[in-house]
Amino acid sequence: MGWKMGKFSDRIICVLFLVLLAGGCKEAGDSKKSSRVSRLPYYGDPAFQPHWLPVGSDSIWGLHSIPNFKLVNQLGDTVTHETFAGKIYVADFFFTSCPGICPKMTANMARVQEAFKTDADVLLLSHSVSPEYDSVPVLKRYAEMKDILPDKWHLVTGDRKQIYDLGRYAYMVEEDLGEEKNEDDFLHTENFVLVDGNGHIRGIYNGLNKTAIAQLIADIRTLKSD
Repeated sequence: MGWKMGKFSDRIICVLFLVLLAGGCKEAGDSKKSSRVSRLPYYGDPAFQPHWLPVGSDSIWGLHSIPNFKLVNQLGDTVTHETFAGKIYVADFFFTSCPGICPKMTANMARVQEAFKTDADVLLLSHSVSPEYDSVPVLKRYAEMKDILPDKWHLVTGDRKQIYDLGRYAYMVEEDLGEEKNEDDFLHTENFVLVDGNGHIRGIYNGLNKTAIAQLIADIRTLKSD
């Protein structure tokens, strides 16, 4: 009798353990599912307040978008907004002689390059904020040193005012909101900006943070499936 009761009790314990285990697995799976975003928001102001649109909405055409531009990349090729038409791309701002945050940003952008190196629909765009120094030959040497793929990742130089206006007013990468800038003020930011195929901003990320870069890579995949 004691042996039977013991065996019966063991069975009950096993059943309870399996039920609890199954419940725990379900909760973990549900938590993972609920943490995913099926569609990314749009951003149209320097405060980066997310703007969510319902599926099928055509109101995106009234939202902020990246204006036309014309720059030159590390191969000496002209790069314009048309280069990125219909493409998802990540933009940032750097300079090759930067001893501080830029090498870390470049290393993290290289992680994005690696994740999408065979995907022609995803591009990268790094603007030099020292265009007077970062000539085409300088950018080319930097690109070769950092194993940058020229058909994937454009390092661009050009008119200083155009680059700074793009950074401040198009990509809105500076965090000091409300502080008035003039043309002599240096543009330096660690932010990466995710842009969709229509030129709309869909995310901003800390280019020094590996967790943020992992989120950026995940968001690009979400954007591709949108």
